[in-house]
Formats: sequence, structure tokens, C-alpha cells
Amino acid sequence: MDYHSVFENHKEQDLLGRYITLKNIEPLLGKHLFKNKIDVLEKSVLEKSIYGYQTGTGEFKILLWSQMHGNESTTTKALFDLFNYLDSDVEEVQKWKDKFTFLFIPILNPDGAELYTRENANKIDLNRDFMNLSQPESQLLFSQFSSFKPDFCFNLHDQRTIFAAGKTNNPATVSFLAPSFNKECAINTTRQKAINLIVGINMELQKHIPNQVGRFDDVFNRNCVGDTFQQLGVPTVLLEAGHFQNDYEREKTRKFIFISLLRGFSLLYENDIVDNKIDDYLKIPQNNICFYDIVYRNVKINYDNSIIITNFAAQYKEEIIENQLFFNAYISSVGDLNEIYGHLEYDAQGGLFHDGVDYFPNIDQKADFIIGKSKIFVNGLLIK
Repeated sequence: MDYHSVFENHKEQDLLGRYITLKNIEPLLGKHLFKNKIDVLEKSVLEKSIYGYQTGTGEFKILLWSQMHGNESTTTKALFDLFNYLDSDVEEVQKWKDKFTFLFIPILNPDGAELYTRENANKIDLNRDFMNLSQPESQLLFSQFSSFKPDFCFNLHDQRTIFAAGKTNNPATVSFLAPSFNKECAINTTRQKAINLIVGINMELQKHIPNQVGRFDDVFNRNCVGDTFQQLGVPTVLLEAGHFQNDYEREKTRKFIFISLLRGFSLLYENDIVDNKIDDYLKIPQNNICFYDIVYRNVKINYDNSIIITNFAAQYKEEIIENQLFFNAYISSVGDLNEIYGHLEYDAQGGLFHDGVDYFPNIDQKADFIIGKSKIFVNGLLIK
């Protein structure tokens, strides 16, 4: 399959950027009503609609949900790209619909999506609520899991720009986890299926983003939905959309999520998830925190009345201002920054830092400053 062409032909052009809410997806759901079952499954804490999107008639059932964390929207975009593909008449889609029944929940946490926060309106992380099931959104997902009785689950998230694929300077553009079902992180038949599927997807992704796929630590947490569903005997894959070079809107990353889902469905259709692929799974490099958004090296600063040359870093905070998302850069770290990388790096060549008040980059201050006599930085970026 030419995944790139399939993506370009089915990309949902009316769903762009990182701030994705019900206002963005509700008009798009309307155009899919004629071929699919779309219902309001439940209401959120603030009485916003949580939609279910069901298609296919097969016996093998697949449950997928996105934006469990409201500010993690890339996989929602990829789902709508997928909806366009599943509405097409290509032979592969028809085969999938004969074998599979899909149930998608495209924004599980609409309140968090509107507020652009990880938590729901009650400030609860839904992915830490699967022992208590205290929130209507958590209760809904568990209820759908219980009634739909899926054979496979996809738990779709975004991850921060801080992660590299192992001990490299490559961003972890896509990361996976086959969640554990017990404290021993054992591997049973259920978890083995998730592992094998991840290995198959990774083999395809290496053709498109070589050395930019990571793997999360598998420490067991019964409060997490993936660990819970795995414990209940349903293979579950955690899929995280991460950073691709110069792609803060994650318009490129959405393509790799789309490819991951298509390849995953193909492998499930072919039943190519039965071999023991643990060694290949463990070869996927573990996510490593070693990135800042911007690193400034060889900067002269005034530290405790002494002039020294050192490095500092800035990180973007994603902030909603008047219903628009802004990436605002703030100073995050000062020091050697050994084995730390920047998605963007500047060599100050010994230029003196000053921000109009101080000659030291203070943590949490806005990244607006001058280096030397003429290099002006606004929001972390060199403008002059």
C-alpha cells in the first residue's frame, strides 16, 4: 500500500492544528452519518456530548478512543482522516468492514479539550481513574468496553516534545506500549498479541521515520485504562503521537498515526499477531527524556557576580488566549545541559545575555532577550 498517497487523498482538510474541540468535529461527523452509526453516548461533567462512531459488521470488534487527555488532539485528527478512508469504496476497506466492527470515541474528554488541559472539568486525569471510575467520562469508556466486548483496543494519546527515541538525538515521533497486566510485568497471551502488533506496526514505520519510534516503560498501574483492559483479557495498544522535526502543529505526525492504524488493521485482518516477537519489541528503544524545544549554547551570563559561559534552554508552554492556541517560550533550565538536545539550537559564541534588566536567564521568565549587541530573540527565536 502507498500509505502516503492514501493519507493525502483522505486527509481531513477541515481539521488542522492542535486546538481541537467539539466545535471542530461536530460538523464533520455530519458528513459521515449516511454510512455509519453515530450517537451521543454520554455527556461530560459540563454536559458536552461524547460521541460514538461505529462502522463495519464483522465479528472481530475493535475499540479506539482519543483525547482522553483533552490537550492531546493529534490522534483525533488521524481518526477523521481514517473515517474518510473507511467511507471509501476500495476493496481493502470493504474486507475490513466485513471482518471488523469498529467503535471510535473521537473525543472522550470534551471539557478538557475545550479548556486545553490534560484533566477533565473536575481536574481528574481520566487515565488515572480506572480503579475508582469516579468520572462520567471514565464510566462511559468502561461501560462501552463492557457492552461492546472488544477483541482489541487502541488507546490514543499525544506525548510531549521532551522525548527521544532511546539514547539518540532523534525525537520519538511515535511511541508505543503494550501495557502490563500485573506488577511483575509478565507476558501472557493477551499482552503477547499487543506486543506482536506493535512490532508489526514498527516495521512499517521504520520505512517512514527510521529511528524515531520509541517505547514507554511498562511499570504496572491499575489506575490506567490500558493496564486495566489488558488485565481484563483484551489486548490493548497505547499509541502516542510525538514530535516530528519542525512540526509543532503535528500535521506530519498525524500521518504517521494514520499509517500506524492502517498497518495495525491490516495485521489484525491477516491474523499476523500470533508469533513470539518479544525480542523485537524490546529492541524498540525506550523513550528517553533529553530534549528541550530550544537550547542556547556558549552564552555569557552573570552568575553570582561572576561572568561565565554556559548553556540554557527554553520550552514552549501551550497557552489558550482568546480561543487561540499559542506556543509561548519560557526559560526552563540553565547549566551544562550535557546529553541534552534542542529541537532548535543556537550557538551564542560567547555573546552576553541580557533581557533589559538582568544578565542571567531566570527560570520561568519569558524567552525574550538579547545576546551580544545585536541578536534579538523574541519568544525564544532569533528575529534580528
